[in-house]
Amino acid sequence: MFVHTADVYDAMYGFKDYEGAAAKLRDTIRALNPEASTLLDVGCGTGRHAEFLARDFAVEGLDIDAGLIAQARGRSPDIPFHVGDMTDFALDRRFDVVTCLFSAIAYVETPERMARAIACMCRHLNPGGLLLVEPWFSPETYWDGHLTGNFLDRPDLKISWIYLNGREGDVSVLDIHYTVGTREGVRQFREVHRMGLFTDGEYRAAFEAAGLSSSHDPKGLFDRGLYLGRAGMAGGAAS
Repeated sequence: MFVHTADVYDAMYGFKDYEGAAAKLRDTIRALNPEASTLLDVGCGTGRHAEFLARDFAVEGLDIDAGLIAQARGRSPDIPFHVGDMTDFALDRRFDVVTCLFSAIAYVETPERMARAIACMCRHLNPGGLLLVEPWFSPETYWDGHLTGNFLDRPDLKISWIYLNGREGDVSVLDIHYTVGTREGVRQFREVHRMGLFTDGEYRAAFEAAGLSSSHDPKGLFDRGLYLGRAGMAGGAAS
């Protein structure tokens, strides 16, 4: 998905308070499971959350985009990062906590694949483990036709990325046009990001089908909300 932007992703999202989000996440986890010590971040991107969560947990990360994983490994070489699809990955261990943050869940596009992803993440939980998922917009809250422009202005790096919010049924379509300038030159390209618009009921049904109790924090880490699930004490085996 981030074919052209993996190397500038962190610069583009440098305004995000990943450290503050990780601290909120740590406090939430500690309140629900004080003994939690291991954490898997699914859809980890360049590993910014993992970088800070590693202060409090033994962390691993997983993402389908090898370019983003390369950036994560370069930043945090002591953290194990894996390339894999969140709907069908299989690691050889389970975790006290599994997270899926910054709306990464939406890239599966369909409710069916979202439910598969939730089930797959659940299979990697220890008994009584926690699953925390940060959603994207719902069909009711998404606005299409909105023009978005973002600009980064640094002495040696200039980036603009502009798009109209599009929609195909219950899939948001972001056709993003980029201009990236460095002292080596200026390049232009585009990426199309397709992200599913899932309802509250679809998230809750996916958690229930996976055997998780669930609750919803409407604010979450970045005002996108947060779904929280807990596995039963029988747990589930990674496969």
